[in-house]
Amino acid sequence: MKRQKKKPNRRNRINYYDLTIVSNTTDIYQKVKINKYTFSVIISSNNKLKKEENKHDNELDIAKKELVLQNIEKEKRAQELVVANKELAFQNLEKSKREEELALANIELAFQTHEKGKRAEELVLANKELVFQNLEKEKRAAELTKANLARILIEASHDPLFTINPSGKITDLNNASAKITGMSRENLLGTDFFEHFTEPQKAREVYKEVFDKGFVSDYPLTIRDHKLTEVLFNGSVFKDEAGIVVGVVVVAREITEQKRIENELIEAKVFAELATEIAEETQKRSENAMHIAENAVKSKQQFLSNMSHEIRTPMNAIIGFTKVVLKTELTAKQREYLSAIKISGDALIVLINDILDLAKVDAGKMTFEEIPFKMAASIKAMLHLFETKIQEKNLELEVDYDENIPEVLVGDSVRLNQIILNLVSNAVKFTSTGKITVKVEMLSENTEEVNIKFEISDTGIGVSKDKIKHIFDNFQQATSGTSRLYGGTGLGLAIVKQLVEKQGGNIEVDSQLDIGSSFSFQLVFKKTIQQETNRKASQDLEDEMVGIKVLVVEDMELNQLLMKTLLEDFKFECDIVTNGKLAVQRLTEKSYDIILMDLQMPEMNGFDATKYIRNILKLQVPIMALTADVTTVDLEKCKAVGMNDYIAKPVDEKLLYSKIIELVKRTISLDDKLKTEELIVKVRCINLSYLLEKTKSNPKLMAEMIKLYLEQTPPLIAAMKLGFQTSDWKLLNSAVHKMIPSFSIMGMDNNFEDMAKKIQEYAIQQEISNHISDLVMKLEHICLQACEELEEELNKLKNTSNE
Repeated sequence: MKRQKKKPNRRNRINYYDLTIVSNTTDIYQKVKINKYTFSVIISSNNKLKKEENKHDNELDIAKKELVLQNIEKEKRAQELVVANKELAFQNLEKSKREEELALANIELAFQTHEKGKRAEELVLANKELVFQNLEKEKRAAELTKANLARILIEASHDPLFTINPSGKITDLNNASAKITGMSRENLLGTDFFEHFTEPQKAREVYKEVFDKGFVSDYPLTIRDHKLTEVLFNGSVFKDEAGIVVGVVVVAREITEQKRIENELIEAKVFAELATEIAEETQKRSENAMHIAENAVKSKQQFLSNMSHEIRTPMNAIIGFTKVVLKTELTAKQREYLSAIKISGDALIVLINDILDLAKVDAGKMTFEEIPFKMAASIKAMLHLFETKIQEKNLELEVDYDENIPEVLVGDSVRLNQIILNLVSNAVKFTSTGKITVKVEMLSENTEEVNIKFEISDTGIGVSKDKIKHIFDNFQQATSGTSRLYGGTGLGLAIVKQLVEKQGGNIEVDSQLDIGSSFSFQLVFKKTIQQETNRKASQDLEDEMVGIKVLVVEDMELNQLLMKTLLEDFKFECDIVTNGKLAVQRLTEKSYDIILMDLQMPEMNGFDATKYIRNILKLQVPIMALTADVTTVDLEKCKAVGMNDYIAKPVDEKLLYSKIIELVKRTISLDDKLKTEELIVKVRCINLSYLLEKTKSNPKLMAEMIKLYLEQTPPLIAAMKLGFQTSDWKLLNSAVHKMIPSFSIMGMDNNFEDMAKKIQEYAIQQEISNHISDLVMKLEHICLQACEELEEELNKLKNTSNE
């Protein structure tokens, strides 16, 4: 836009006018004349000024329209960007397909090259046979004339075949030659052979080379026909009875299709490289965005981890020693005070658990088990926890359980109990008179699963209609005074909703003020013929397991004293060290049945100590983490370094006992299992039928393919293991991705490919579990077995070629 000219100052114009009058006071006529001129100048200036203002207004309108057009263009570009992103995703998919096609094309090209060599050898033999036939034709003159014999030989070839004299003239040809050139036999005979190619000089040079060397094979030329057919020139001299060279015989093998494949291969390679560059650039951008998001999640997880550790560590000692003291002889007042301390500590732990559970769900790290369990017994045992509280409030608990529900179902009984526990706890908390009803009803079933509805009703204070829609939100309660009157954080129902929906169910609520509330949800469970999995070892059934040797690795004296007290009550032998370095040293001197390992310690923490025990000392002794942090972050680290289980502080003594018994018993049974597995005969995992088909049973080509597999597979196995052990998900995904194409080529079962793809899924989700650990170990085992079997096949091929 042009810069607007500054308007003339009216005051300046008037002053100028006055000065003119004063300066010309002696001449009236001159004054009038000057005034008229000044007036006309002023009018002219004003007109120009108005024109300029109109011009600037027009330019402003044009600029505004241009701005509107630019905004429209910007929206179009944004839409085009969305389309471009979709196209990029499609290009990435196409790249993967092209890579697979490229691998097959390379195999086919290698085969074509090999076939070409064979055809050259066949041509040499054919030439020798032709010479031999020429020598023999005189002997069979009575049976077949020389001309007829030559004609039969020439027409026998489906490739263009010419005979040429030393001067370069065509002396004979077959029908294939006439067909490919598009000329009749009569028109070709006697013509210059070189003029039928796009590069006559090049044809003349190769023709001369035939006379010099005696033969030429696979020399590329292009026939001058309507489609410029590309051929491989193969020529050989032939002689008369006196041994004098009288001409050459030429066979031209068409390679149009082979050229097309080569060009497509080159184009595919260029396209793949271009797509790879685009994908890599996009991946870098995605990784940057992902790193930002990951850092935010890690910051949140680290805060929760620190908070959990700082609160749980002292609470472990407070609650633990409170329980110990409550077992001693106390006065009524002492017991009352200690009970109050324990209740307050338990309430604080419930608050921490609620916050951490919610964090797990938000981070997508909440996992659900599928284990056979007896639903009726599980719910009954859970409701038993409320008997004392219900009796104190003089309430009635009614349980309506559908007897048609199968006795044993498959699902996560712990999460189910957590849901019902929260709902029943709320019902007890907000009900002063009346009853609480727990109803379990089977809505439908089929041969594989059942759909069950759970309903928890009460006659409590109820919830107003305007509050119901927010009742499942975080830190929400029915009224502002609910927390003050009844306690709680307002997280229980938020966690319940998340737990139900993450398992594919839905939850509903119906409530009226001063009448009561009803919470209902539906979940699907699988049927099973298995027996219930016993999750806990009962202490009274395991009394015979005494004298278990336990090594406790803990740096805080209060927690050391607490663990020693609990373990001695269990009648276990207990040794205590203050850090991981001392634990490693003690394990070189003495063996233990189980190790209880704290995570945060000076000199050497629990993670480093466990790595050393597993990787350097090569010990398989069960290790259970003693952690004040039960967030996903450290629990994944525990599994990654080789810990078998964990128990959260404050320690529940019954749970501690059952976990110790379970791990010790599992170790004993695992030793028996490993001994049995050593006796199992390995089943052959490769099938070379596909490779034989693609290589046309060519031993040389087969050997090259097998060598390539043996060279690339061990490094990929090492990269896969390293990626898993260091949680380098990108490395793990990349290594497994490169393994997959070779499975089909080597005839390995589809199950192994599915196993590899499952590992990729875990890597993309960045999820560590016992399942992925087993998959990585199995895939490593099967790939190493394939290498052993292919080594044997390679040796067989070498022996065959030597023979």
